[in-house]
Amino acid sequence: MSKTNKLTLLPVMLCFFAMGFVDLVGIASNYVKSDLHLSDSTANVFPSLVFFWFLIFSVPTGMLMNKIGRKKTVLISLVITLFSLLLPIFGESYGLMLVSFSLLGTGNALMQTSLNPLVSTVMKGGNLASTLTFGQFVKAIASFMAPYLAMWGAQASIPAFGLGWRVLFPIYLIIGTLATLLLFSTPIEEEPIEGKASSFGECLSLLGKPIVLLSFLGIMCHVGIDVGTNTTAPKILMERLGMTLNDAAFATSLYFIFRTIGCLTGSFFLRVMNNRLFFIISVAMMALSMCGLVVGTSKVELFVAIALVGYGNSNIFSMVIARALQSVPGKQNEVSGLMIMGLFGGTIFPLLMGFASDAVGQFGAVVVMAVGVFYLFSYIPRMK
Repeated sequence: MSKTNKLTLLPVMLCFFAMGFVDLVGIASNYVKSDLHLSDSTANVFPSLVFFWFLIFSVPTGMLMNKIGRKKTVLISLVITLFSLLLPIFGESYGLMLVSFSLLGTGNALMQTSLNPLVSTVMKGGNLASTLTFGQFVKAIASFMAPYLAMWGAQASIPAFGLGWRVLFPIYLIIGTLATLLLFSTPIEEEPIEGKASSFGECLSLLGKPIVLLSFLGIMCHVGIDVGTNTTAPKILMERLGMTLNDAAFATSLYFIFRTIGCLTGSFFLRVMNNRLFFIISVAMMALSMCGLVVGTSKVELFVAIALVGYGNSNIFSMVIARALQSVPGKQNEVSGLMIMGLFGGTIFPLLMGFASDAVGQFGAVVVMAVGVFYLFSYIPRMK
């Protein structure tokens, strides 16, 4: 990369950090459940609501990028995210948190749709999968920080200003503001769109291509497992080991620590290893994790299982979305919108897991995630 590209990539990577704010919904929903005495199925509405907006806004965002450009679309997403982080400072009523998480999901839908193509603009087509994986590494730092910030705030280990666990919102608000200002002040040259911009129907018609449709389903399973583990891991420790919520919150951090390690090492492995082989290894680790989460009864067994799914799931998104973007090079904005619409899996999986766990305990929630892992095995032949 040239020196100019490296400097341009810095604010883009800070935007990936802001993208990670969405993962606070897992630990936040557990604290809201505890504070407001909610059931699993009611509390799981929060992560489901966040990812519902990916279904609504992802494809229109791809069309918006064709009109105003990728950088401006990312800036709009950051402003919406900042508003979502501002609201919980004023309280944690059920209605207020619903609005906050709705805005967080809307902003993240716009950001994930537009930021990945923006990376391809900066990289000029070189090492896209490994660069996206490094972006996921930066994103994962924000993800695993959230449970710690919430736990420290709840225990008054850091100045919380009366906010308790909600202190993580103003902290991320400050970082998000910095990301917005840096990206706004960074010049990024975007190539003009060739030909006529695609209509909504033409965007959806791309799902008629088998690799695009199968990649879309792969993204749904990836994010369903991601949000599911994020939300369910603390509940498993509380159910089987009798931990308190503050102690069990470490499970979410452990998941994101290994996701972070996976993204960092994955950016190297994707340069030197066959992508298909690395995909097989990643999915096999997730399958072993599901077995551990089903039968594990000790702290060591459960922690190993959480670590395995964290590492295994860390690079799935980058490999699948890079495969999809490269399959239709002339329609990358539209394909990106469709792939990010697949994050709607973060709505479907937590709802099903909530009903399953209310019925038979956290065992049912793990079985729902295992279905997603099984699908990813079927995607292996599509990887190059």
